[in-house]
Amino acid sequence: MANLKQFYFSDYEDRVPEPPLKYEPFIEFIWQVLAICTIALGARYLLWRWFYSLNTDALWFAIPVVIAETCAFIGLLLFVHNLWSVNDTPQTKAPSKRSEVINDADDASLISVDIFLPTFNEDPELTRYSIRDAKAVTYPCPIDLKIHVLDDGNRAEMKKIASVEGVNYITRPTNAGYKAGNLRNAISQTHGDFMVILDSDTRPFPTLLKNTLGYFRDPNVAWVQTPQWFYDTPVGQPLDWDWAQKYGPIGEMTARVVQRIVGPITVGRDPFVNDAKLFYDVIQRRRNGLNISFCCGAGSIHRREAVMEAALKDFAKTIDGQTKGFSEFSADQENLEKALRKEISVKTELMPYKFHVSEDIYTSILLHSDTDRNWKSVFHPQVESKMLSPLDIQSWAMQRFRYAGGSLDILIRDCPLFRKGMSVRQRLMYAATFWSYLAPLWNVIFIVAPLLALFTGLTPINAYSIDFFAHLLPFLILHELAAIFGTWGVDNRQGKMLNIAFFSFNLMALWTVIRGKEIKFKVTPKERNDQRHLPLVAPQIFVVAISLMAIVFALMNAWLDPQSADLGLLAVNIFWAALNAYSMTVLINAALWTPDKEKAQYIDVKNRITNGEMV
Repeated sequence: MANLKQFYFSDYEDRVPEPPLKYEPFIEFIWQVLAICTIALGARYLLWRWFYSLNTDALWFAIPVVIAETCAFIGLLLFVHNLWSVNDTPQTKAPSKRSEVINDADDASLISVDIFLPTFNEDPELTRYSIRDAKAVTYPCPIDLKIHVLDDGNRAEMKKIASVEGVNYITRPTNAGYKAGNLRNAISQTHGDFMVILDSDTRPFPTLLKNTLGYFRDPNVAWVQTPQWFYDTPVGQPLDWDWAQKYGPIGEMTARVVQRIVGPITVGRDPFVNDAKLFYDVIQRRRNGLNISFCCGAGSIHRREAVMEAALKDFAKTIDGQTKGFSEFSADQENLEKALRKEISVKTELMPYKFHVSEDIYTSILLHSDTDRNWKSVFHPQVESKMLSPLDIQSWAMQRFRYAGGSLDILIRDCPLFRKGMSVRQRLMYAATFWSYLAPLWNVIFIVAPLLALFTGLTPINAYSIDFFAHLLPFLILHELAAIFGTWGVDNRQGKMLNIAFFSFNLMALWTVIRGKEIKFKVTPKERNDQRHLPLVAPQIFVVAISLMAIVFALMNAWLDPQSADLGLLAVNIFWAALNAYSMTVLINAALWTPDKEKAQYIDVKNRITNGEMV
């Protein structure tokens, strides 16, 4: 057996994922009480803003701001609905017979599972890691397990590795439809009862099938999604070591004093906020009780019957739509419909997965809205695989742009909120996802408003009075407390900053979709790029610069003319502008971060200290 090529992530092979967050009823109760109070105070604040606080001398400024606040409040309502309660699906024993998971199955044959490893231009040796881990997947009883490398790059080296590792190799002449097309092609050439979808860098744990196939005892379970865990995120370096390298002995001494006051501080730890624990262990997990945790691609297990049935219904719907469009003006409508149906059905491909950059959530919508079968999804909270994160700003931005663009394209082109088959609460869950990608529209207003106030002295409210603070502060304080208890066990401070800082990328995605341009699928690079790409964060740098200018300008005006200075305006808008600028630093720091050099230096110093070479 060939030796595995060493990559940067070879240093992290011993890392293990954290267990799922422990369910704590008392914490959940506190969260729900705080959430209700937050909504009540938020509604009170908004009513006051709309009816009693607008600056009538500058309605062109006041109305956009209060609309932005209203949109943000709608997002809060959707978020509270999403996080309301935890309701895990009970895990059941792994099935040993086909009849336990497939209706009317013949137990003379084994449960069959296909593991798909789609790949395009990744290093074939990287995929070898995933192949070997897939081969190591175990099960309590014999099953028919086949591993397929789906090579959209049609590479001789990848084919050779698949042959050496003893797994099936599937390719196609073109890569039309991106990953969705690759999966379509593979499904047409395989026959497993269940399909495991991975990525070329997704490495399943041995327990993947043992811990998930039991959910399919329910014949209506269409797929099971497991958390995606990035095991290669940087661990960072202590603040004193980092400042010693940058600022010398004085920096090191200062950092040690700071850490004595506030505790240990680590810098350079996951600058791209790749930790998916908030999304999977909080958001997806709490959707599970309403049967609305959607598929996220890698790490999911699908019932072939469900995927193919959805494809068949979509096939029939397509033919019906095209046939009626042509035949309704004909005198001999019935015969024309038959002829057209036959012709169109021959030319229409019957295969699952939309040719779409977000084929995973698209397929989830089709299955969740099936009015005949009421297909279910299950979120399994335990991590069952590990994968690589985008660890440079270019690949990270590429991935986030694709997520945003794909979701917005579905919202605008084929809005799932009006599909039949889903309950009101299921629609609200999907609405929360799509609403979050529209947030930059009002985040831009939140960024511009304090700058405009500091530069011009204009305000969106009639006065920064005691009445204003009495309405705003209780809401903000309860909001922060509710967020802490709602995401208990997960540090989401950087995530909230990122929600604001990512405004330029989401706006770019929205503009691309509105213009009807294709959201192009680019495979996220699996190799680290240690170059700095500051042009990618030019809007964030501009926000920081203009915010500092606005703060200095306002303070200078107040110093030169203290009699006319509005202290309330200064306090609120300086705080607001500074917070926005600070939020931008998440992306700016990510763009400046160079992983391997700092990591290598730090490990070298640690090793030398351990070996007694340094005192």
